[in-house]
Amino acid sequence: MLKEAICTGVTIEEARARAVAELAAPEDVEVKIEVLEMPVKKTFGLFGGAPAKVRASYEESPAGKAIDYLTRVLDGMGIPDVTVKEIQEDGHYRLDLECGENHGAIIGRRGETLDALQYLTSLVANRGTEEYIRVSLNVGDYREKRDETLRGLARKSASQVLKYGRNVVLEPMNPYERRVIHTEIQEIEGVKSHSIGSDSDRRVVISLEEGVKPTHGGDQNRGRGGYHNNRGGRGRDIKGPKRDFNNHSSREKNQPSPSRAPHRDVGAALSMEKLSQKANKKKSFRL
Repeated sequence: MLKEAICTGVTIEEARARAVAELAAPEDVEVKIEVLEMPVKKTFGLFGGAPAKVRASYEESPAGKAIDYLTRVLDGMGIPDVTVKEIQEDGHYRLDLECGENHGAIIGRRGETLDALQYLTSLVANRGTEEYIRVSLNVGDYREKRDETLRGLARKSASQVLKYGRNVVLEPMNPYERRVIHTEIQEIEGVKSHSIGSDSDRRVVISLEEGVKPTHGGDQNRGRGGYHNNRGGRGRDIKGPKRDFNNHSSREKNQPSPSRAPHRDVGAALSMEKLSQKANKKKSFRL
């Protein structure tokens, strides 16, 4: 991609200096200077005349386009003063970002923000190029830590597949992360992997290779929490004499219930007592 700046000046040297300053080209690139218009002096120092016009340009590298785009995007996200270190290896441009304590804002949830920035930056870097150029972003050694986590996940999932014989379906991942999983699975004997789904829902499935049997057949009577008997209880079936708490012993059945004292009406007793006293008074009065 050609990047240029056109400026004017009273002299060619002045126009050139302005164009180079505005272009802000990296120090390691060659800047091309082209004079578009020669300066024309004024007639009698009063009429006519024209300034010099100069164009400064250079061919911007894919990494330069990526860095320029990335810094502008991060500045728009409120993350200024980001230092980008470029590492080039066989057509692969790796951009390491140094942004102080703003790692979390750039990485995002499970690296989603970093992956999105990497995708957009790669599109910009490959604009106008004949061969595809791979661009990757990294911040705070996040990629190395994520790779190690993915390799551990692949080994753990493969161990479960070898033990129980059941397929393990992983969470959706981007192409790079799926490649890490596939590479790690290829090193483990007895399991294989393939991808299913499409777009953002594409994920890795780990399964047994043909002819491989799981190492753990399982026990039909074994359930969650331990071995179970046929009654649904846990552990050994402890047998013993059964007690019927609804039936009383024969002694309790044959034993008579205690008799109750006859119910007495207190009011009636008082009335009878008063009548008896009146009768006694009348009898004594007659005598």
